Amino acid sequence: MSKTFREWAPNQSMLFPPSVLDLVPAGHVAHFVRDTVVDDLDLSAILEAYTEERGYPPYHPVMMTALLLYSYCQGVYSSRRMARACEERVDMMAITGLQRPDFRTINAFRNRHLAALQGLFVQVLRLCQRAGLVTLGHVALDGTKVQANASKHKAMSYGRMQTAEVDLQAEVARWLKTAEATDAREDADFGPDRRGDELPAWVANKQERLARIRVAKAALEAEARATEAAKRAAAAPPPPGAKRGPTPKRPPGTPPDKAQYNFTDPESRLMKRGDGFLQGYNAQAAVDQAHQIVVAQHLTPNASDVHQLLPLVDALKRDLGRNPQELSADAGYCSESNLRALRRRRIRAYIATGRQKHGHAAATRAPAATPGPAVAAMQHRLRRGGRRSRYRLRKQIVEPVFGIIKQARGFRQFLLRGVRKVTGEWSLLCTCHNLLKLAAARA
Repeated sequence: MSKTFREWAPNQSMLFPPSVLDLVPAGHVAHFVRDTVVDDLDLSAILEAYTEERGYPPYHPVMMTALLLYSYCQGVYSSRRMARACEERVDMMAITGLQRPDFRTINAFRNRHLAALQGLFVQVLRLCQRAGLVTLGHVALDGTKVQANASKHKAMSYGRMQTAEVDLQAEVARWLKTAEATDAREDADFGPDRRGDELPAWVANKQERLARIRVAKAALEAEARATEAAKRAAAAPPPPGAKRGPTPKRPPGTPPDKAQYNFTDPESRLMKRGDGFLQGYNAQAAVDQAHQIVVAQHLTPNASDVHQLLPLVDALKRDLGRNPQELSADAGYCSESNLRALRRRRIRAYIATGRQKHGHAAATRAPAATPGPAVAAMQHRLRRGGRRSRYRLRKQIVEPVFGIIKQARGFRQFLLRGVRKVTGEWSLLCTCHNLLKLAAARA
C-alpha cells in the first residue's frame, strides 16, 4: 500500500487569492514595524515634501519609510538588496503590499528624506519610554569605529602632496612640451587639418590628478588655518615683558606633513583601532541598562571620545526630559571638565581614569600626569568599589549593542559618504535597534 501525500500543485491558479498579510505569521516583526510606522510615527516632515501635483504618482512615503526601517532591522542595507527582497521575500511583500520599487527609487528616497528619517530616532525612543523600557537608572556610553565608504589607501598625507605636486607638475610640463613638438611634427607631415592634435589620455589623467591634489592640499591648509585661528582666540594674551616661546617648526596655519586627506570621502578620517587603522567615523551611543535601549546617539569624524560625552548627555536630557541617575564610560571620556559637568548635572559617574589592568573590573592605572581633583576623586571612587563597582556594568550594557549592530545584523561599513549622510545612516541603525527591542517587549 503506497503512502498518501498532501496535494502539491504550484501551477494551480487561485480563484480568490489570499491576502499577502496571510503569508507571514501573525506575530512576525514585519507586521509590527509596518503597523508602528502607520499608527505611531509622525511622518508629516516626509509627507509635506510632496507638493508637486503633476507627474506620475510616486510610491507612498509611509510604505517607503516602513520598507527602509524593516530592511535595516533585517540587516539589509543596500538599496539593490532591498529591491531584490521586494521581489523574493514574502515578509518584504507584507511591508510593500506586493509593490516593487527599484533600487534607484529606494536610494533616492533615503537620500532625499535622510534628515526626517533621522528624526524618527526620538519618536521610537519615546515609544520605548512609554512602554517602560527606559528607566535611566544607569546609562553606559561608548564609541565604536565604523568603516567609511572609502579606502585608507585612497588617502594622501600633506607631506606627500607637496612632493607629488612638484613631481607631477614637472612631468605634465614635460609631456605637454613633448606633445606640442609631436603636434608640430605631425602638422608638417600630415597637414594642419588632419587628426592627431589632441593630447593623449594619460596626459589628461595626470592633469586631473594634479588638480585634485591641489584641491586636497588647499583643504588641509584651510583646516590648519582655522585650527590656528581658534587656538589664538582661545589663548590668553601674554603678560607684558613675557618671554617669547620657541620658534615653531613650521609657519602658523600650515598643516603637519602627516595630515591626511581622503579623495573618496574627504570628511572621513584615518582612525586607530585594536587591529590596525581604518578610514571611517566614530559612532557614539548611550545605552540604558534596563533593556539596552539606545537613549542617545551621535557620530563624529573625530577619533577622540572625550568631547562626545556632554553632547550625548545633553541629547538624552532634551529627548527624555531628565538626566540619568548613574553614568559609566571608559577612559576615553575622562577629563576634569567632563567630570565637573556631570557633577553639576547631579549624575553619579563611573568613568575609568586610565587603562584597565587585566582582570580587574574597576582598578585602573593612574595617568602619567598629576590628576586634577575631579579625576583623583574618580580614582578613589573606583578603587573603593573594587570588583563591586558600578563601572563593571559598562561592558555588559553598551558593548553588546555594538556587537548586535555589527555582527548579528552585519553592518560593517557605511554605504553613504559625508558626515551629514553618515550621521543619518547611524541614526537609522539605532532607531531600528530600539524598534526591535520594542517589538520583542510587545510580543
